[in-house]
Amino acid sequence: MSTSRRAAGSTAPPALRGYRGLKECLLRRPVSLVSLALAASLLSFAAFWSAQRAMDASMIDLLVYRAEGRAVRDGHDLYAMRATYADLPATYPPFAALLFLPLTVPDLPALRAAATVAGLGLLVALAHLSLRLLGRPLHVPRSAAALGVAAVAVWCEPVWTTLRYGQINLLVATLVLWDLTRRPGQRWAGAGIGVAAGIKLTPALFAVFLALHGLARSGLRHRHPDRRDGLGVPDRREGPWNPWLRQAAVAAAAFLGTALLSALLLPHDSLRFWGGAVLRSDRVGRAELTDNQSLNGVAARLLHTGDPGGLWLVLALLAAALGLGAAVAAALAGRCGLPNASAWSAAACAVTMLLISPISWSHHWVWCLPLTLLLAVEAQRRRSLRWSAGALLAVLVFCSYVPWWVPRDPDAPHAPELRQSGAEILLSACYPLAGAVFLVVTAVVALRTLRGRGPGHRPGGGAGTADAAGRAGAAGAAGTAAAAGAAGAAGAAGAAGDTGAAARAQAVAKE
Repeated sequence: MSTSRRAAGSTAPPALRGYRGLKECLLRRPVSLVSLALAASLLSFAAFWSAQRAMDASMIDLLVYRAEGRAVRDGHDLYAMRATYADLPATYPPFAALLFLPLTVPDLPALRAAATVAGLGLLVALAHLSLRLLGRPLHVPRSAAALGVAAVAVWCEPVWTTLRYGQINLLVATLVLWDLTRRPGQRWAGAGIGVAAGIKLTPALFAVFLALHGLARSGLRHRHPDRRDGLGVPDRREGPWNPWLRQAAVAAAAFLGTALLSALLLPHDSLRFWGGAVLRSDRVGRAELTDNQSLNGVAARLLHTGDPGGLWLVLALLAAALGLGAAVAAALAGRCGLPNASAWSAAACAVTMLLISPISWSHHWVWCLPLTLLLAVEAQRRRSLRWSAGALLAVLVFCSYVPWWVPRDPDAPHAPELRQSGAEILLSACYPLAGAVFLVVTAVVALRTLRGRGPGHRPGGGAGTADAAGRAGAAGAAGTAAAAGAAGAAGAAGAAGDTGAAARAQAVAKE
């Protein structure tokens, strides 16, 4: 250490010198940092578990999953089954019920404990995969950062409610992110998305996104055979059958595999589900309930009706076009220098999925974890007050339990949601509004990069005019791909759900 540095350090306040010393010590000893993060996460998880036990959380959805597994085991009609005091039906594809068979083995106390531990483990895995998608952190072990993030995220509303009901949202999100963080071109890349779609259908939108991205890449390669990437390097590995199309094909094959397996083992239930139950969103719950944080729910509360009809369809198509266009544009902009392009595209696709589904309960928004991490990393990278404020606002939206602020009474003959005031409509639409803003921001960031005004722009770079033409073509390809896939995407993501929100509200009231 130089004399000037030593002198500067000696004049620093004692508290600051102590902080710097502790920081340097932890960075030099990663094991100590991981141990500290583990202790903090365990303390947070223990407090969470105590709070759940104090509230006597019923984990009502876990009980429905257990009943589905028992129906399969005993050979009963899966979609005629009703579970718990709330008479909740099975709403997932029959493949999910096959996965629920092991839930019939333990008794209820052991099952609830095991489900909570598994959920907390999946939360840590989701945090780890989100950080891997962002390539962060740079100077501390990723495992330590993941534990620290999970220790905080367990208290945000979507995660808290997921664990409280015993939901599988964390498993589905982890499967998808595990797939998206694999290297392009790996043999089984796409299988996680296909299996997740076999469980809950809505993740099929990620396969649609991958296909559109691959088609856009292929189209650009055909239109610009000598095109170079954002760094001026010829792109020799892309062809008509590129890694993204292959990944989408593997996802489709894995999804079909889950359907075929279910058809072989559960032919009657498969026929019932794919023959009509899949299209009945009313089995999932009432659209107007505040818990429904999709555009369908917003439209129902805005029009004061349980069936918003055409308005929801128009909003869903617009959101599908905007969201898929933004996701494809962000993915294409990665080759032009957009930092965290994979995270931008994954988060945009996830938000689109949640917006266009007929039913997206508030706990489906566990995707807020990678989304808020992305905004926080961007705020740190850009050192911008606006981006910092945006990241903080996103954290507040998902951690303030806003959807629970408005009047709710599932037992009332006429739901309070059908008589909401303007302020209550805004409060009950906080997640969709945040999601829509995020899609617009993603589109602007991606298009600015593709047009050469974003962070990847290199004036006078070796790509020259050819690269500029490639950027313009990429921007056009993103828009074309989104327009071509919007209607199909709405159909792919629109048929899934889970157990009813009205019954959950009853469970909360009883707890």
